[in-house]
Amino acid sequence: MNTPRWLKRLGASFLIGGQAVAATLKGRINTVDLLDQLMEAGPGSVLIVLIISVAAGSVFNIQVAAELTRQGAGSTVGGILAIGLAREIAPLLTACLLAGKVATAYAAQLGTMKVTEQIDAITMLRTDPVEYLVVPRMIAMVVMAPVQCFFFFIMAIWSGQITSTEFYNIPPQVFWSSVRSWMDPQDLPFMLVKALVFGMIIAMVACGWGLTTKGGPKEVGTSTTGAVVMTLILVSIMDVVLTQVLFGI
Repeated sequence: MNTPRWLKRLGASFLIGGQAVAATLKGRINTVDLLDQLMEAGPGSVLIVLIISVAAGSVFNIQVAAELTRQGAGSTVGGILAIGLAREIAPLLTACLLAGKVATAYAAQLGTMKVTEQIDAITMLRTDPVEYLVVPRMIAMVVMAPVQCFFFFIMAIWSGQITSTEFYNIPPQVFWSSVRSWMDPQDLPFMLVKALVFGMIIAMVACGWGLTTKGGPKEVGTSTTGAVVMTLILVSIMDVVLTQVLFGI
């Protein structure tokens, strides 16, 4: 029985991820490429994160505030929105956005280098492709995913407060008081932990799929699509695990 190709590539992605973590811990970091990757995963992606965060916070809050106001519980809107964002919406939606924006770039870049034999050239120069190409991308995602998630949370809850005040006449003081009283002090750190793990998954799968591309230019597109699909699947599974571990107690 032949092993499915996606399973082989997933295994290769985990191996590549392990090698990248080991190289990082040993200090073998390509600092020249690191800045470019930090810009790609950070400032280069922040606009779409901010736009979606404003929309998500507004829409979620409109749905919640409309129902709670009818029930006479308008004072709880801020707290419910904050908990929903911190524990689930912010890290998950940020990961999905970064998968679409950054993972596609990583998989396409490395896939193109693989099919045009640039990876082989790097190896012939006695340079480890994982250290040279994967480590900067993984560090960039691990650093920037929590930062993007934090921006998402701040913008979403700010837009939620504005919609609550404008549409449902909930005073800002009531909204923010509800946020402070409902949120657990651990919610924000746990949110960032989620985002960090999701960032690691995005980088690992995108780079793994890129480096295992075979064939011609058509395969680059297939690898890019496959990387995003597998990233979203793994992020969803890990989200269930982390939610139970961090918030289920």
